[in-house]
Amino acid sequence: MSSSLLIVGADRLGSIPKKLEQMGFSEINHVSGRKVQMVKKEIPAHIDLILVLTDFINHNLTSVLKKKAAEQDIPICYAKRSWCSIYQAIGNCEYNCMNKEQCQFASKAGKT
Repeated sequence: MSSSLLIVGADRLGSIPKKLEQMGFSEINHVSGRKVQMVKKEIPAHIDLILVLTDFINHNLTSVLKKKAAEQDIPICYAKRSWCSIYQAIGNCEYNCMNKEQCQFASKAGKT
């Protein structure tokens, strides 16, 4: 099963997409989240998980994104723009999952 991820925040991702591919994400979409107009955009229907990079995002967008993700039953996790923080956030994202035991993302990252 292929997994798609929407990353919101940061202007550049560096090596993060390659590391996420190694975790099993086949499609990675990225939006910087800095522009005010981003709050009007919809979350693409095919997204399986949203990762918000909290140190590089418009604060209003964070709350709008959280609401839209809840409406579409898409898990959302928050991290800083460091690989360690991202890895832990994806591994611990089950606090938003209804089916914690069956979450395909929680099994990909170890808990520390």
